[in-house]
Parts: sequence; C-alpha cells; structure tokens
Amino acid sequence: MKQHPFIESTFTKKDTVFEVGLRPQHLNEFVGQELICERLNVMIGAARKRNETLGHCLFFGPPGLGKTTLATLLAKSMGTNLVSTSAPAIEKPGDLAGLLTTLEEGDVLFIDEIHRLNKAIEEYLYSAMEDFSIDILIDSGANARSVKLKLKPFTLACATTRQGMITAPLRSRFALTCRLDFYPIEALKKIILRTASLLNFDIDPQGLHEISSRSRGTPRIANNLLRWVRDFSEMKSDGCGKDTVVKALEMLTIDHLGLDEMDRKILQVIIEHYNGGPVGLKTVGIALGEDENTLEEVYEPYLILLGFLKRTPRGREATTKAYQHMNIIKKGEPDYDC
Repeated sequence: MKQHPFIESTFTKKDTVFEVGLRPQHLNEFVGQELICERLNVMIGAARKRNETLGHCLFFGPPGLGKTTLATLLAKSMGTNLVSTSAPAIEKPGDLAGLLTTLEEGDVLFIDEIHRLNKAIEEYLYSAMEDFSIDILIDSGANARSVKLKLKPFTLACATTRQGMITAPLRSRFALTCRLDFYPIEALKKIILRTASLLNFDIDPQGLHEISSRSRGTPRIANNLLRWVRDFSEMKSDGCGKDTVVKALEMLTIDHLGLDEMDRKILQVIIEHYNGGPVGLKTVGIALGEDENTLEEVYEPYLILLGFLKRTPRGREATTKAYQHMNIIKKGEPDYDC
C-alpha cells in the first residue's frame, strides 16, 4: 500500500505563544464590561489587602464575550495558578477530588460549562466551596466508609452560557455573579485595533468600522473576522480599506449588520413559507435541515437582539424590521415604490 509522505508542521512554539498573546494579559487591558471589571478590581484589591483567598465567581452570558479570559485574569491578578477543566470532563467524584486536592492555597479552579456538571458530583462542590473540605465515599455496601479530605483555600471560577440550568444551591454559593453583555461598536473597535497591532496588520478607520459593525457584538467573532480580512487582503488586495473589508466579508456572506447566510434563511423561511409566523421552532428546523437546539442557542439570540424575531406562545414571528431588512413587502401594506 502506498503511504502518504510525511508532512512537517510549520507551526512553531513561537507561533503558539503568539496566538495565546491575543488575549488580554492584565485586567486593565480588558476592553468592555467596565462594570464587571470594576467589581473584580474591588474584590481582588480587598482580598490582596487582607491576604485572603479570592471569593468564588460565576460568569455567564453568550459565548465569545470573555468569560474564560476573565477567569484567567483572576489568577494572574492574584499571582496564583490557574487549573482549567470543563464540566463534562468530570465524570465521577474521584475526578473532582483529584482536581481539588492538587490545588495550592489561593489557586483558581476554572470549570467551563458548569451547567453540564453531573448533579451527583455537584453536591460534592458545596462543602468544598464553603468549608474547603470534601467527603469521599470509599468502597460500597457493608465496607463503605466516608473519608473527609481537607482542602487548601481556593477560588472556584465557573462559566456558563445557560445560567438558568444551574441549581439554586450552587448559584447561591458564588460570592460574585457577573453577566457579560454584547459589546458596543466602540469597544469592539478598541479590541480589533489591539489585535491588529499584535498581528502587525494596518487597517484604516472605515475598514475598522465595517468589521466592528458586523461582529455581532462579540470579540471572538471580531478577531476571527479580522484574521479573515488579513488573509483576504494579502491574497486579493494590496491594502485594507473599506472596499477590501466589504469584499472580504461578502465572500463570507456577512451583511452590514453581521447576519450570515443562515440568519437570512431563517427569516426567509418564516416570512415566505409561513407568512411571517408564528411558527414552531421545530418546523423551522425541519424546513432548514438544522437542529432546533442550534437555531435556539446560536442564531436566535442575535436575531432577537436586533428586533428581527420575537418569541410568542404560538411560536416564532418575524417583525416589521425583518421584512424591511429582507426587502420583502409585508402582506396588507402598500408598496410605496410602485
């Protein structure tokens, strides 16, 4: 059998460090979410002044807004270590005990997607967060016995996109709960400028505005679009002005409000197939060949934020703004262009 030739990677250790460097390295470099940063500065300053462990923190909100970054900055601000994991990776109490017992005093344990943590394992967190101890059951049946493990004081930082799925007992044990909101255009411009400087990429003010206005209020999307524009400008153009940015994003079928092809398909199906709704989400998913959970969690929030879609007891319904954006005349309204 003919074997494929070995392909050597050109991705160096230096490149890896460089990519990680796109994240803010200090809390004062974190752009946007000013109120949250102010709260964290007070909390961190007070803990350092009293030489105490930082209180437990919960960050929630849509993906890509900086929840993981803030948890990382907590550890850096306190001068301690960060141990990261995700809730689905903790399959049994022993996994959690292994993580907790390796923490040094003041370390930050970051658990992503905390709402997916097994409820039986979650109960072990209660005593760990309050008393810095954990009870582990060894063996079973007549030989079963409980062993109390003493833990060093630590900080639990958790992130979730679905706060409502976190149980009340766990939620009440966090000293600080922060909701991250979508970023305004001016904040996104600062983030894009910072990323562009790290990438050694020059972009003019008009191009900067085009990217920030199409980033759906999300820094992660803004940085991804900037990388794409950089690639496009290197291959298709000599500069990075407004025209280059528009052409690059049109290739991704992203319009001036940040709507992509699937967003427009959702609105088109509701408007043209179901007279603007109301229509059930499952029906829309079948019509588009897309999972309804994906529609609800990925696409709907931004459409609702823009006022293009609304949820009703009978289903989803397109608004007048959606008709106008799609250039479709709503039935019963006069066509003033005639």
